[in-house]
Formats: sequence, structure tokens, C-alpha cells
Amino acid sequence: MGLNAIRALSLISLILVFSSTILVMVTNIKAVNAFQASGSNSSALADCDYIAGSTVPNQPAGVFWAVVASLLIIFQTIILFLSECSWPMAFFDRYFPVLGTQFGLGALGIFQCLISTQILSHHVDDFTLVSAFFLFALGCVNMLLGLIFRESAKAKRSITSWRSEAKGIIPMSQDNRPVFTASATFAPSMEKAPYMVRADTTVSDAGTWRSTEKASLGFGRQGEKAAGLRGFLLQKPEESLPRYASPAPVGVSRAPSSASASSSFYSHERPDDAQSHHDERPAGDGPTFRSSPTAL
Repeated sequence: MGLNAIRALSLISLILVFSSTILVMVTNIKAVNAFQASGSNSSALADCDYIAGSTVPNQPAGVFWAVVASLLIIFQTIILFLSECSWPMAFFDRYFPVLGTQFGLGALGIFQCLISTQILSHHVDDFTLVSAFFLFALGCVNMLLGLIFRESAKAKRSITSWRSEAKGIIPMSQDNRPVFTASATFAPSMEKAPYMVRADTTVSDAGTWRSTEKASLGFGRQGEKAAGLRGFLLQKPEESLPRYASPAPVGVSRAPSSASASSSFYSHERPDDAQSHHDERPAGDGPTFRSSPTAL
């Protein structure tokens, strides 16, 4: 608030200097016209350094440079006024960075002191004198604030930054977490899983589910229930023997009734051929091995 009060006083001083400079320029033009009307060839008027009643020097092109100086002061006060109003700040950030958001108030104070000293270096009327003194005092204050706050001074006094920060605050009274909707087939199972329903859930909220915390439910029954509430279906893989099982040893016989179509040792031979091979084997070749149920 203190920085904004200083800015308001700075705006007032710039307006006063703007109006007083216009008044000085009008006074100078009237004095030059009176000087030319009275006759500028006399020796008394030729010896004076300034035209009487003005800030115009009595020299070649003195009137021109006096008017240009007044116009430049008016232009500078307009630029400083827009910079204090923070509009258009994108223009200052790109083309005049010392008056933009990346710099403090030191450069602004220096410009204000330069303008005021330019005015105070001439003999002016009381209104212009007071306006220039006021601008010089505020320029010194802005330079001091620039040394204290540096580049953060404009951010601290910016009203638009306050509004943007107020809009960026997340309201704590509202629940912005995503809502998961369960299908009708899983609605009965929600009543059997109270650990997954919020404490403030009523009977009317039976169609929705909200997780209270990100807890791992593992791969057991609890995890299967949680996946079912979210609409996922878990399927168990089909049981089968590994492909890397070793083949049956040579000379080992197997009972015809123990062969299974799902076994990896299943043979596509016909039963008659298998029986004929079994009958052709001599009885005294060796012991007969029978496969156990675990081998299948």
C-alpha cells in the first residue's frame, strides 16, 4: 500500500509537470513575439542573453531549441505516466526494458530527477517551480525504493498480480478429486467393501465410488474386488505343461489308459498300432516302468 501511495503521488507530479511545461511553452512563444515586435536590432536587446520574460536564449535558433526541449519534456512525462500506470507493460518489456517489469523503480527516479533539474535550471514561474520541486523529491524517493526493493518493487505494488494470485489459490472447501462411476453389475459388491467407500457417502451415492487413499491391495481377493469396482475383469491363465519338459526315455512303456490329449507326450498313433507295438516287444528285454499321476 505504501508503494502504491508513492505511485499515486508520482502520477500527480507528472501531471503537474506536463501542464506546467505547456504553460512555459506558451509563455515563451508570447515573449518571443513581443521581442520581435519591439525590434531586435537595438544594441540593448542584442546584448541580453535571454529574451525577456522567457527561457529562450538570445542566440541563433534559440527559439527552436527551446520549443524542442519543451516538447521532449512533455513526451517524457507521457512515457513515465504510462509506465507508472503499467500500461502497456508488454511494450515497455520489449522496447524499453528499464521501465518494464524486470527492473525496479531506480530508473524511473533517475528520469524524474533529470526532467525536474532541466526545468529548475531556468527561471520559471511559481507554478512550474513547485511542480518541478515536487517531481524531484519523488524521483529521489523512487531511487531510494529502487535500492531497497530492487526489481521486486513493481511486482509488490501491482494490482493485477494480486488478482492473478487470488485466482490461483485452490479452494480448500471443494473436493476436486475425480469421481469414478461403477456399473450396475458391481453395485451390490460395493456394500460388501466398506473399506473403499468414503465415510460421508450416503445411500444416494451408491452409484459412485471415490477412493480415500492410494493404498496397495495386493494380488489377493481384496485387489480383485477393487479391480471389479473399477470395471476390470481378471482371468486366470489356462493350465498346461511347460514346453521345455524332457521327452520320454527310450524303452519306457506307458499304460494306454493313462495318455491324455492335453499332455505334451500325447501321441497321434492309433490304439491298434500302439497295442501291436506293445505286443511285439519281447518279455525279457527289461523292466516295465509305469508313469505316475504327477508326471502328467
